[in-house]
Amino acid sequence: MTLRTLTSAFAALVLAPTALAAEGQDTLLTPFTDTVTHLVMIGIVIFFVIVWRAGAFKAILGGLDTRAEGIKKELEEAANLREQAAEALALAERRQQDADKEAEAIIEQAKRDAKTMLEEAKKDLTDKIARREAQAVARIARAEAEAAEEVRRAAADAATEAARRVMADQTGVDQFEAAAREIEKALS
Repeated sequence: MTLRTLTSAFAALVLAPTALAAEGQDTLLTPFTDTVTHLVMIGIVIFFVIVWRAGAFKAILGGLDTRAEGIKKELEEAANLREQAAEALALAERRQQDADKEAEAIIEQAKRDAKTMLEEAKKDLTDKIARREAQAVARIARAEAEAAEEVRRAAADAATEAARRVMADQTGVDQFEAAAREIEKALS
């Protein structure tokens, strides 16, 4: 039935310009009244019928469909790649934030350590100064003790010398009492 309809339409198309030209009317189809134009038109129609029957239109449309599917797959792949890139970017940003937080924590720890070291250094310096002061006080005390000992020795030497003189000057029991008095005088 389609072939009959197609043949009827083709015949009407071919015969219509001839019928109109016989009446002498100018229409839009007037250029088609020429025989050469008619033959070219018939050749083109026959060519398209042969191409249609050979399945070339299906092949062309199939190729276009295949190409459209390929483009669609490429677009989907591009969308997937974009999503992956967005995820990678988000992951990189999270890692950057984590690294920033870790760096801040390290800086804070370094500040605390520096403060602790400074306090320990101050404490060590204070302890060292206190030890040096204690050593100086001990040296001064030793020097005072040595000086007092020297004074005692000198006093003892002076008392001994005085006793010797008294003993040399006096002979007898009164010498002992005189020496004791001399010693008392020298020590006071």
